[in-house]
Amino acid sequence: MPGENLSRDEARTRAELLTVEAYHVALDVRSAVGGAEEPGEGPRTFRSVTTVRFRASEPGAATFADLVAPSVTAVTLNGRPLDPSAVFDGTRIALDGVEEENVLVVDAQCAYSRTGEGLHRFVDPEDGEVYLYTQYEPADARRVFATFEQPDLKAPFRFEVAAPEGWTVWSGAEGARGEDGVWRFAETRPISTYITAIVAGPYHYETDVYERRLPDGTVLRIPLGAMCRKGLARHFDADDVFLVTKQGLDFFHEHFDYPYPFGKYDQAFVPEYNIGAMENPGCVTFREEFVFRGKVTAASYERRANVILHEMAHMWFGDLVTMEWWDDLWLKESFADFMGSFSMVEATRFTNGWVTFANNRKAWAYRADQLPSTHPVTADIRDLEAAKLNFDGITYAKGASVLKQLVAYAGREPFLEGARRYFKRHAFGNTTLDDLLAVLEETSGRDMREWARAWLQTSGVNTLTPEAEYGGDGRVAELAVVQEGGTLRPHRVVVGLYRVEGAKLVRYAEAGVDVVGARTPVPELAGAERPDLVLVNDEDLTFCKLRFDERSLATLREHLGDIEGPLARALCWSALWNLTRDAVLPARDFVGLVLRFAGRETDIGVLQMLHAWTRTALVHYAAPGWREEGGRITAAGALAELRRAEPGSQHQLTWARFFAATASGEADLRLLAELLDGTSVVEGLEVDQELRWAFLGPLAAHGAADESVIAAELARDDTASGKRHEVRCLAARPSAAVKDQAWAAVVESDRLSNALVEATIAGFVQPSQRELVAPYAARYFEAIERVWAERSIQIGMDVVSGLYPALQDTPETLAATDAWLAAHEQAAPALRRLVLEARDDLARALRAQARDAQAPADSA
Repeated sequence: MPGENLSRDEARTRAELLTVEAYHVALDVRSAVGGAEEPGEGPRTFRSVTTVRFRASEPGAATFADLVAPSVTAVTLNGRPLDPSAVFDGTRIALDGVEEENVLVVDAQCAYSRTGEGLHRFVDPEDGEVYLYTQYEPADARRVFATFEQPDLKAPFRFEVAAPEGWTVWSGAEGARGEDGVWRFAETRPISTYITAIVAGPYHYETDVYERRLPDGTVLRIPLGAMCRKGLARHFDADDVFLVTKQGLDFFHEHFDYPYPFGKYDQAFVPEYNIGAMENPGCVTFREEFVFRGKVTAASYERRANVILHEMAHMWFGDLVTMEWWDDLWLKESFADFMGSFSMVEATRFTNGWVTFANNRKAWAYRADQLPSTHPVTADIRDLEAAKLNFDGITYAKGASVLKQLVAYAGREPFLEGARRYFKRHAFGNTTLDDLLAVLEETSGRDMREWARAWLQTSGVNTLTPEAEYGGDGRVAELAVVQEGGTLRPHRVVVGLYRVEGAKLVRYAEAGVDVVGARTPVPELAGAERPDLVLVNDEDLTFCKLRFDERSLATLREHLGDIEGPLARALCWSALWNLTRDAVLPARDFVGLVLRFAGRETDIGVLQMLHAWTRTALVHYAAPGWREEGGRITAAGALAELRRAEPGSQHQLTWARFFAATASGEADLRLLAELLDGTSVVEGLEVDQELRWAFLGPLAAHGAADESVIAAELARDDTASGKRHEVRCLAARPSAAVKDQAWAAVVESDRLSNALVEATIAGFVQPSQRELVAPYAARYFEAIERVWAERSIQIGMDVVSGLYPALQDTPETLAATDAWLAAHEQAAPALRRLVLEARDDLARALRAQARDAQAPADSA
């Protein structure tokens, strides 16, 4: 990986020298079909011929193009042949003596990917069909064609693709198949290399159209397409995808005042995808798990809608206007994350989207902002490896939270007007933070520099705590908000006062206030009746951790489920989870609250998040001496809620999955087996194929389902999804030989695709098998530097993060981690960052366990 790691300084130097005028890329992917790959043969390849026209400001200077390929057949620069063996080193093509006007032609053999980076090739086990798609961000277009791989060297692109007979090929522009069998596409607008795209294969494809009359009287017509593998076609609800797409296009056209500039709008749901989605203009790609094979809850449809709208926002924030370098990645990701929720709440049926944002997305951000690798929203990204790791909770969710605070601070209309000016001023160009601040200052009349210094250029999360004094009459004499934690920032918040009224905990007073400095009084609330609960950051306007006074915490212990508003309830749950993570609230107390109140939670996304947090509390934060008991009472509580839930409801499905995830006792496992074979039934619960795999996983992990049972299940579901589930279940079995095989398949071999690496790791790591996997802790530290050097960065990230011995949660593992870090100070910074983050999670777990061990035995 080091030779592929373009630095920011190299990119700046090249951008000062070059202006790229146009690309023509010809790919021949007919080699994607036919001929089985044999071990030791080397990668399957395709031909890539790239013609790049560019200008240089200093004739005679030297520069380089980027290409990661097994071999290069020919290179010519301005008609002058260059010796590939002399100019190509496997990752770069040296270009000496450039002229003012230049034409570079590179003929190469590039490799199909099995890691989801570059041109990924997938063979469907169900029908043998082959599917291709590209994924480039931040810099993997160079795995498919020769390029100047940096976001500020934009250019128009023309693609042509020779594909197997019967295939369809899509790219970012309109295209058609010629009589010679070659697909040729129109020239794109100027875009960055990382958002070009090719999707090819026998995909199932559905179409629609979006039309809108613009202010000048013309009609904007956008052809819509949506595709998935043929094997998923029977599950594909393209109508709902198109519905959300049209709602989003309406919203963004109403608010951005800049017509969608990229012609058509295809959305491809593709296999073995590493991320949620990618904003390639005109050809957006998504992970195919958004095509639901079984019954899912409304939260899954909401999540898909959010991702569709997130990617659509990128058409303006990121594609039309792009950051100069990855330092300002937030200029697209923070905005897209914010606009995804903003547009979803205002334009679709998912009107509770801000509840999900508060409970789910911000939890990701809170964790990231307390890691040793935390960074300002505007980060210091020195190279591509650092860029890859900065697609994180800071850049996405904290950045989006900060923008929500900005809307509260500057006003909704000044914020949107700033966006409109930003698009018009910088269309098809590149920007930095200063460009955005300039338009926001114009529209808001506020000093955005000071706001940016506080919120965008510092790291860490503040804690806000209410501090109240009461008079002799029991009323509020003074209520203040105390701010702690690193850089003290301005926070626009609403402080809500709640009291118990019958069976409800209701808000009876509130006040907006600008929190500044260490202590801010809220004079509007003086004289109010004494509250049972004070909720700072009610309405979730700012990014902060919340704390409670003693009376408020006592109220939540008795009345958490009585809070009327779903957002206020979600904020309280989030605050309690942060107390647990911070070793203030014992893990068993959090589990007890979930078992007591989660059955009354109406928001299904919140409920699913509570289940995930409870699993983390049991596995990592509970004292070892209480784990078994905690797991037993949690499984019993989950089963009780499963039986209590309305038959056929999404709550019933959610509790069924949680019961399966926590089942460990003999009776629980027997019930799972009986639900699988039909000898037991829960009224209304449809045990479809996805739920069958959810039940089979714990059976395999506890030795209650052997290889023959797993094979029989695969026979029922001999699909790509079934294969991933089978691999996970096989690796989950409690056998030393099984663990050794799984470890070897992931760490010692590169034969598995990215999706199967992920499935194998998920099966390998089982909380019930701590002793079984203990020997792999030492092997982990021996292997990770080699894995990082030899494998792609995506697989390296999967292995380093996924196989860290977090289940060996002892001071000895912490010491081993510190020893590795001390002995590898010169290791790749991105690798060290992943290990440091894992170490921090382990240290946090040990602190939480110590706190939980101090809790009374009957605390839960």
